[in-house]
Amino acid sequence: MENNKHLLTAVKAALDAGRVIMEVYEAPFDVEIKDDNSPLTIADKKANDVINSYLQPTGIPIISEENKQLDYSERKHWEQCWIVDPLDGTKEFIKRNGEFTVNIALTHLGVPKLGVIYAPYTRELYFAQTEAEKAYKVVVPENEQHQAEALMEAAQPIHPSPDEKQMRIVGSRSHLNDDTKAYIDGLTTAKEKEIVSKGSSLKFCLVAEGKADVYPRFAPTMEWDTAAGQAICEAVGVHVVALPANSPMRYNREDLLNPWFLVTKEI
Repeated sequence: MENNKHLLTAVKAALDAGRVIMEVYEAPFDVEIKDDNSPLTIADKKANDVINSYLQPTGIPIISEENKQLDYSERKHWEQCWIVDPLDGTKEFIKRNGEFTVNIALTHLGVPKLGVIYAPYTRELYFAQTEAEKAYKVVVPENEQHQAEALMEAAQPIHPSPDEKQMRIVGSRSHLNDDTKAYIDGLTTAKEKEIVSKGSSLKFCLVAEGKADVYPRFAPTMEWDTAAGQAICEAVGVHVVALPANSPMRYNREDLLNPWFLVTKEI
């Protein structure tokens, strides 16, 4: 497996952020409501501080859900940037269902080049470099969070699945709305349709590792919700298609709110 200093840094940051997230998860915690009506916990803040401590020394600017967002007049000149969600699936974290992740991506001219997704509760770590055309998964043993190099060497490649009898469609644990239901109902396929529910960016991972076939998202997401998942998917030939343009999703846009999109093996 090819290694890369930025990928290694991102993996270390995700693992360490996962550690502080689980420290909060295992104890009582308060929930704040942000101006956009989304929830916030001390785990989001602590994980963001940890990730910033790893990424800031790279000298590459950071777009993070929990950082103050800079105006596009400054951001538009960035050739590279990190895109981070220190705790994706805060609603799932609050529900204590385990389906939350740390998302870290590196983009170049708006294109995801590497992605790391870590699910601290299940200890599943996914990572990829798109140019290597491979993505990997490893389950982190307990008390070995900081052995990033060894974990990356032990990781196994993941692949989307070949065609099967069922069309497995990923639905959000918290956001399966009427538009998504209409898309599912309108899918023309001879296969039996099966809904697979999952929270956070793990939905991307389901398609990338062959446990689902398509993920339609017709509800609001932000760039930090999708960049890492897109890198992992694209590394294994799965497309993340912005709608209605039917073009690849791009990042560090003037508006950080994503369009609707599809994650699919076929376009």
